[in-house]
Amino acid sequence: MSTRFKPKFSIKKGDSVVVIAGDDKDLKKARKVLKVLVDKSRVIVEGVNIVTKHTKPSAKNTKGGIEKVEAPIHISNVMLWDSTKKTPTKVKHTREEGKLVRISKKSGAAI
Repeated sequence: MSTRFKPKFSIKKGDSVVVIAGDDKDLKKARKVLKVLVDKSRVIVEGVNIVTKHTKPSAKNTKGGIEKVEAPIHISNVMLWDSTKKTPTKVKHTREEGKLVRISKKSGAAI
């Protein structure tokens, strides 16, 4: 991506999202966003895209071995979860009292 302009996404750390594409696709199960990688347009979602990582022994981990960790997935493969309607939803942005607020298009409630 270009480093001149920083992209803006409607998904933030701690949001509930639904995976809408890929191997872990599940439109009924909401999951939590652990991290947003803005420069790469990717998110790390709890329990999604699990990969095995081989680690060498170190001072912190004296044994080393194989770990299972979440790998990032593209931000276009997730959609925000509307907790009031219990469905995935798109988002619109409005200003309320000088602050930018994300509003669900399905229920009209603030996220």
